[in-house]
Amino acid sequence: MNTELMVTQNGFVRTLQLNRPERRNALSESLKASLISEILSADEDDTVRVLILTGSGDSAFCSGADLKDMRAGDQEGKTFRSPMSRVERNLFEVALEFKKPLIAALNGSAVAGGFELALACDLRISHSNAKFGLPETKIGMGANFGSVVLPRLIPPTIALHMLMTGEYIDAQEAQRLGLLNKVVDAQSVMGESLSLAQQIAQNAPVSVRRVKAVALRGLSMPVSEALRQDPGLNPYLSEDRQEGIQARLEKRNPIWKNR
Repeated sequence: MNTELMVTQNGFVRTLQLNRPERRNALSESLKASLISEILSADEDDTVRVLILTGSGDSAFCSGADLKDMRAGDQEGKTFRSPMSRVERNLFEVALEFKKPLIAALNGSAVAGGFELALACDLRISHSNAKFGLPETKIGMGANFGSVVLPRLIPPTIALHMLMTGEYIDAQEAQRLGLLNKVVDAQSVMGESLSLAQQIAQNAPVSVRRVKAVALRGLSMPVSEALRQDPGLNPYLSEDRQEGIQARLEKRNPIWKNR
């Protein structure tokens, strides 16, 4: 059993919990491989409508790459490849391409690759003591994913300041910039995230997948082109559309068939 990643399910909501609190949930190679496998599996599993990523302990959601492992590899003379040139898939890209809603329940600070993992999620809930940042320039790394995604989520001048200085921001500033959906007390992060996930999971899964795909892909398209997107199963032509209307008129909860 892999104890680095704990997997639980509550109804249609599955939770992946990074479980290396003694290393601030740093991303070992085995943990990254497990996360990739579980995210891909959740995308294919109809019993999963929403996925939550969180961490163990209260010090960090994730501190990024395991620098001790990286140093050991350097000392052993192992070849180090840049993020998009590796044999395995890029974890952040896999998370970003997840077709269903992905929520980051930030139990603690998210920095470096941990912040990049949070940025790959659709929604983020944190507590007021958490810090966020990309300190890669301080240690000679590149923040490849963060350099591309962060300027798309917040004003580019602020993103560049964070990227070039490596400075952290607190939860209040992250929320002001639109990086966090909600800031709650530390004990409420998981409960709030589950509540949000369950609220989303009650909606038609075909429609939820559709609005996510159209909204995110449409950001890089002209409006006329974005309006003509047709990714995945079309909810307008689905059985669930008929069920949703019928349930509303009959004043009952809909029974979604996901088709």
